[in-house]
Amino acid sequence: MKKGVSFLVTVAFMALVSSLASAFDPSPLQDTCVAIAEPENAVFVNGKFCKNPSLTKAEDFSYSGLDKPGNISNPVGSAVTPVNVEQIPGLNTLGISAVRIDYAPYGQNPPHTHPRATEILTVLEGTLLVGFVTSNPENRLFTKVLNKGDVFVFPIGLIHFQFNIGHTNAVAIAGLSSQNPGVITIANAVFGSDPAIDPDVLSRAFQLDKNVVKNLQSRFWYDNN
Repeated sequence: MKKGVSFLVTVAFMALVSSLASAFDPSPLQDTCVAIAEPENAVFVNGKFCKNPSLTKAEDFSYSGLDKPGNISNPVGSAVTPVNVEQIPGLNTLGISAVRIDYAPYGQNPPHTHPRATEILTVLEGTLLVGFVTSNPENRLFTKVLNKGDVFVFPIGLIHFQFNIGHTNAVAIAGLSSQNPGVITIANAVFGSDPAIDPDVLSRAFQLDKNVVKNLQSRFWYDNN
C-alpha cells in the first residue's frame, strides 16, 4: 500500500515539474526554425511557423540598428528598442532575445514585468538606480546603483525598474530568456486598461478616493516599448 502511495506521489511530483518546465520556452528539436508569417507548407512549433530550412538565409539571423538611440523625448524619458523574434525570425524556438534601453537624464523604465523571461541588464553608459520586488507576502525590494559596465539580473515575472539618476543620458543592453518575453507596465495595465477597470475596484485596492482613480484613468499612459 505504501509503495503504491509513494509511486502516485512520485508521478504527481513529476507531472508538476513537467508543467512548470513547460512554462518556459522549450528547447528546439531541430537546428533552426526561422519564423514565417505564411503557414503554407510549414509546421507549427511553439509560437511561430517554421520556414523550410532549405530556404533559410543569413538575414534570418541578423538585425541592424541597435547602435541607434531611441527617442527619449517622451513622458517617461526612456525608449526600449526590442530585438526579439519579430525582428530576428531566426530566434524562433531559441528562447532568447535582447533590448537596447535609452534613458534621458532622470528618465526611467517604469515598473514593469516580463511574464515569460528573466532579464540580465548591462549598463553601457551612465548611472542607473535599478531594482525588483519579490512576490507576496514579503514584497522585498532589491535595489542597487549601477555604473558603466555593471550587470544586474531581474528574475522572471517580478516587477522591476530602472531610473537614470545621472545628469547625462544613459544606455543599457539587456538579454531576456525568451524569444517573446512580453512586457506589462504596471501603471499602464492598471490605470490604462481597455476597457477601464471599475474605479470602485481600484479605489479599494489602492485605498484611494474614487475621483483620484478616475483622474488617473483619464490620463494618457505612455508605452516606451
